[in-house]
Order: sequence, then C-alpha cells, then structure tokens
Amino acid sequence: MNTDLLPREGLILCAVSGGADSVYLLVRLAELGYDVAAAHYNHGLRGAEADRDEQFVRALCRARGIPFYTEKGDVGAFASRERLGIEEAARILRYDFLERTADELGAAAIATAHTANDNAETVLLHLARGAGLRGLGGIPSRRGRIVRPMLDVTRAEVERYLEEKGVGYVQDATNASGDYARNRVRHQAVPALETVNPAFVRTVGQTAALLREDEAFLQSLTEAFLARYGDENSLDAKALLAQPGPVAARAVRSMAGRPLEAVHVQAALKAAREGGAADVPGLRIARAGDRLVFGASQGPGLPDRALPVPGETVLPEAGLVVRAEKFTAMPRVVHKSYNIFFFQCENICGSIAVTARRPGDSFRPAGRGCTKKLKQLLMESGVPAWERDSLPVLRDETGILAVYGVGAAERVCAGPGDRDIIQVSFRPTPEQGG
Repeated sequence: MNTDLLPREGLILCAVSGGADSVYLLVRLAELGYDVAAAHYNHGLRGAEADRDEQFVRALCRARGIPFYTEKGDVGAFASRERLGIEEAARILRYDFLERTADELGAAAIATAHTANDNAETVLLHLARGAGLRGLGGIPSRRGRIVRPMLDVTRAEVERYLEEKGVGYVQDATNASGDYARNRVRHQAVPALETVNPAFVRTVGQTAALLREDEAFLQSLTEAFLARYGDENSLDAKALLAQPGPVAARAVRSMAGRPLEAVHVQAALKAAREGGAADVPGLRIARAGDRLVFGASQGPGLPDRALPVPGETVLPEAGLVVRAEKFTAMPRVVHKSYNIFFFQCENICGSIAVTARRPGDSFRPAGRGCTKKLKQLLMESGVPAWERDSLPVLRDETGILAVYGVGAAERVCAGPGDRDIIQVSFRPTPEQGG
C-alpha cells in the first residue's frame, strides 16, 4: 500500500462498500494506526442485498470502534432524470456523498479501495473504447483530496490478507454477471493475458505510471502555450497550428472545457487553418480574424425588411443602418468598399428589400465575369460562418442587388456618366460605435 498518499495527521474517510477491497482498506489503515471513519453509500439498486451490505459494514465498524456514516439514494431515478447510465449515475451520487461527509467531518482525505486489478481493467476498457495518454494512464492515484493508496495492491493480496486475519466481507452478485463490460474484462480478458504474462496486472500498472508521466509533461507544455497565446475564450490561431499535434490537441480540449473526441479536435484545427466554424458537443469553435474563438455565438438571423427610396432601415441583428438616396448623376468619388453601392434606377425591378441569405442564392458580381453561389462568395470573402445568417443582402424582385461586405450584382451597377442613381450605404448603429 502506498502510504505516501496518506496525510500524516487528520481523519481519513474510507469509502467502504463491504466488498473485499474496501474492507481491506479500512482494516489495514486502522491497523497501521491512522484515524479512520467509514462511509457507505447504499445505491438502492439491489434491494435486500444492498441493505445487507449496509448492515455488514455497520456491524464491522461497531465491532472495531470505527465511526460509520451512511446514506441511501435512488440511483435509478437519478439516472433517468439526468439521462445517465446507471454506473455513471451511481458514481456521481457516491462521490457527492463522500465529499459532503468529508466536509462535515473535516476529513483530511477520502480514501477509495481501487486496486492494481481495477487499474489494469480500466486501462483495457479505455484501450478497447479508444483513448489517449490520459485514458491509458489508468486510474490516477490522487484527485484533490481523494487518494487511492491500493493501486499497487493486487486482488489476490487483498484476499490473502483477509483470510489470514479472519476478516469477512460481502460478495456483490452483480460482479459475476456478464452484463457489464468491466466484468467481462475481469473474468475473461485479464486471465487470458495472464497466460502470456503472469505479472500482467503489475506490468500494466507500471506502464500506466510511465504514460501518466508523459501526459504530465505534455500537459505542462500545453499550459505554457495557453499562458502565452490564450485568453479567456480564444487562442492565437497561427500559433496553435504551429504547435506539435499533441500540444495543439490538448490546447483545444482545455479551451473547450469538455471531453472532445479526436474528430472534434480535428474539426477545430481545420477551423483555425481554413476559417469557418466547428460545432462540437455543446460548443461552437470559430475562426475570427487571427483568433480561434471558443463559444462563438450563432448570428440571430435577419428578417426581411423593405428599404424605402429615399429612406433608411435599421438592422439591429447586424448592428447596422442602411440608407437609400437618389442622385441625378454618379458622384465623382466612387466608393470601392463594399458598404456603399450605386445602382442604376432603370435596372432595378420593383422595390428594394433587405434580407438574409437564402438557400440556393447566386448572382453575377461586378468585375468577376461569372455567376457564383453566394455560399462560395462568403467563404472566399472570409465571412465567419456564424455571421452569415445576419449578413444583409439587398434584393429587388429579380434577385440579388448586392451583399454587404461582398459586392454588387453586375446587372444593376452604375458607373461614370450614368444618371438617375440610387446610392445605398450601410453604417453602424450608434450603439455599435458609428
């Protein structure tokens, strides 16, 4: 047992289910002279058998003079309400109970009875399901005040100790069931691998420890990168792409603040490289200028609005005001930025409206010599994906007249010497700083 993980002073709250491993933990720590208490969470999943386990731990603690604390929950109801698997729901409720109890008692540490066998099983499960260094590093020996001092103790050693000391424990019938993936790994995969290497369980533990060291080193590089190139919700996109793959992937996951699969990380890096956005679980990651923004919001969209000539229309969704004016001749100064447009009156069909983009939109931009899809033009112009639905599009009854920030249609553009001109200009709304 790794006693280096244990506090020299203060209470240690032991999570005790009543099974062999947790009974070993409690009895062994008491034998070594630590100040211990037992915490038992009754998940309410196995009826009378679960109540039997609780009574066993209570009696064990009474016989040894160890303080005992318990709580019963409805894991099934919690799992259904929160849409979680039973095992995940049970884990959440159990650790919540342990943390609350430790707070009430002022415990210096919470000790759980994960063994070398549990660690090997966890590594195999992560390997089977797909994992990086963190997953293949197995069960961490410490997480906050939660410590796992038995990761170097095998299940065989636990059972031998309890037999020598004459200490009983309870058996969970579900541990023999083939319905759970962990049980299949425990009863089939591990014994098969032990025929290849009798010390397989310990070997996996040693390998996992090395991988955790590698993970810690890569994480330190990632934290240094984030400190230099990151802020609260964005990263320098160019600097991110210059990082080695393992650091870039960790930086993306760290900024996202949630587990991401490899496909999500690659989508985020593509957004950093090519522009646009990546929608990952619960989050939009998008390139904005030279930054990769985590949590970029989708534009609110732009309803259709009439544009009187002369007159103006406010576009609050885009933070713009659009104004139309009539001139008898083309102004001497021709604005080439795409926020002021000049149209020939005779080429406009009907009234003018300001709308959002529409599926299948296309037009022939002045000076381009070809008709192009608006979607392609927006990509070429570098308009962020999340802004495209609130980008103003000017239309008449025939089609697109112009797109703010992109260009005007060749069929209506006015030039030098033209008369009866409509000028349409965009400016920021006052609250946008215009």
